Amino acid sequence: QVHVDESGGGVVQVGGSLRLSCAASGTIFVINGMGWYRQAPGKQRELVATVNSGGGTNYADSVQGRFTISRLVAKTPVYLQMNSLKPEDTAVYYCNVKGYHNYTLAFDAWGQGTQVFVSS
Repeated sequence: QVHVDESGGGVVQVGGSLRLSCAASGTIFVINGMGWYRQAPGKQRELVATVNSGGGTNYADSVQGRFTISRLVAKTPVYLQMNSLKPEDTAVYYCNVKGYHNYTLAFDAWGQGTQVFVSS
């Protein structure tokens, strides 16, 4: 049982910044990776940024150079710093957490999402 909680969404003007936060709780032995995904109305959910336990990161081309995901640190939320926001960034942002409950049981959990609206 893993609960994922996102926060930090809101309304921001074009060119502004916003920082999202993701915290995981519950039966967690280890977290191997976390990531941010987003879904705009009428569109499929897409990858925004991911980070793994080794420190490796991956970003969507559309956010490269503007967004930054923080590294995995025990008992510390993962952040998505979003700068130079564009109207196209408007979406519900979801946090994904992958890890293990124990030595053998893996999990893949999602948060409920947090709304980001970039006004033009």
